[in-house]
Amino acid sequence: MSDTVTTPKTRTKTKVERPKLHKVILINDDYTPREFVTMVLKAEFRMTEDQAYKVMITAHKLGACVVAVFTRDVAETKATRATDAGRAKGYPLLFTTEPEE
Repeated sequence: MSDTVTTPKTRTKTKVERPKLHKVILINDDYTPREFVTMVLKAEFRMTEDQAYKVMITAHKLGACVVAVFTRDVAETKATRATDAGRAKGYPLLFTTEPEE
């Protein structure tokens, strides 16, 4: 008889969770020109002229509009860069972020 002891190999499987997503929101103001808002949306969020115009008009009519959804870091970076573009020209353009439900 053999005295060898065998132990089963166990594998741990790590579960990868998707990162939480955040919405970038355009807040309407009465001072920033529509053309400038459209230009910022096209430049920062890579929208077409049509898409940017629709987002800008929606924010204008409703007071705010979700522009896009990204991971937290990307959303905060894009919102900050878009807001800074408005401030550089002296406009009160504001983009914010919030977690997606």
